[in-house]
Amino acid sequence: MDTYLSFALLCFTSFVTLMNPLGIMPVFMTMTDSLDKQERKVIARKANMVAALTLILFAFSGQLLFKFFGISVNSFRMVGGIIFFMMGWDMLQAKLVKVKMNKKSVNREYEDDISVTPLAIPMICGPGAITNAIVLMEDAKTFEMKGIVIGSILLVCFLSFLVLWSSGKITVLIGKTGNKIMMRLMGLIMMVIAVEFFFSGLQPILKEIIHAQA
Repeated sequence: MDTYLSFALLCFTSFVTLMNPLGIMPVFMTMTDSLDKQERKVIARKANMVAALTLILFAFSGQLLFKFFGISVNSFRMVGGIIFFMMGWDMLQAKLVKVKMNKKSVNREYEDDISVTPLAIPMICGPGAITNAIVLMEDAKTFEMKGIVIGSILLVCFLSFLVLWSSGKITVLIGKTGNKIMMRLMGLIMMVIAVEFFFSGLQPILKEIIHAQA
């Protein structure tokens, strides 16, 4: 029971920090500034549905990708740890999500559906979240643990939807200072997770090297 609880906590906290709904919120507000509340709700719902489906797809297809490209899980963990650490460091400095936007395109009539790109991919479902889904699904040895991974993805995407839908009220409530504080806390948590991921991948590789030299 304790194993499942600790794994569920790891899944939830890692997805929350990597998907970072509060960090996405200011960009979402800017991109949907000319839309009414109902239109924002539709865009937020579709974006998170696409993000959830993408993460679940990568979670189950991760092993096929490993075999196709000849990638070891431990190497993927180490690279993922480095990615998480860099993202956590940016968040610790209270930097917003790095998204290239053409200022002329903001607040104009949209010809393309922004709920898929860039909101769902890569803002909500970025490289870090995809890596996290693949690694956690690999660590899930039982059906219950696999269910925890999928449940965590769905739960965090739902929370992300609620945050984006209520972005106007949340921005007024916590203010810019509160948003930066929350981002720094999430960045610190992400950096801790990054260290765990990196060394969990490094340890087996070092053992193989030592065993081969012995």
